Amino acid sequence: MNMPFLQIELPAESAPVAAAPEVTTKTLSILDLMLSGGIGGQLIMGTMLVLSVLAVYLFVNRLSAIRRADKLDAQFMRDIKDYIASGNMQSALNTCERSDTPVARMILKGIKRIGKPLSDISASVENQGKLEIQLLERNMPYLATIAGGAPMIGFLGTVIGMVLSFGEMANAGAGVQIDMLAEGIYVAMTTTVAGLIVGIAAYFGYNYLVMRVDAVIYKMEVSATEFLDLLHEPI
Repeated sequence: MNMPFLQIELPAESAPVAAAPEVTTKTLSILDLMLSGGIGGQLIMGTMLVLSVLAVYLFVNRLSAIRRADKLDAQFMRDIKDYIASGNMQSALNTCERSDTPVARMILKGIKRIGKPLSDISASVENQGKLEIQLLERNMPYLATIAGGAPMIGFLGTVIGMVLSFGEMANAGAGVQIDMLAEGIYVAMTTTVAGLIVGIAAYFGYNYLVMRVDAVIYKMEVSATEFLDLLHEPI
């Protein structure tokens, strides 16, 4: 019996697949983004740079001052109580003068008024305390202003950039391309990003300083109360 030959069909050689076109992506560095927004964008980003440096300076300056004000030896008030109880006012004065803190200056003011009515001593201590608080909070409103103003300045830069981008599209007429709008948008949005970064950092820094100042004020109030209560006792 004749067997038919087994015929095997080999697949035809496939045609070479055309290589996909290479897609190039354009990335911009932070410096490129700062300089690619035109004169208006550069002014906004320069303002952000100045505000960021100023915010860092204010934060470091105030934090160092608050730390110095918060360094009060726990033995200070005990020594003051012992000196006043024993009538050794000169030693009490010397102890206050050696301690360069708001609490020491408040107590020093009160000791110098000993012998006058208690209301006068209390008013003198209170006035000195207000002065010390004002010194602690000096320049902090500038940091709060940066926290609130930086995002608005950044948003202003974005709005200006968007207006210019749409103006270019209007001038292009029928030849407008989507990448014209996209490039203008991401360049304009960098000012908002910069403003938010500066504003958020300044906001958290300001609130941290407020917390530290409140701790010093509490310590001042406790020390002033202890001192005034001591004057009620017979010497």
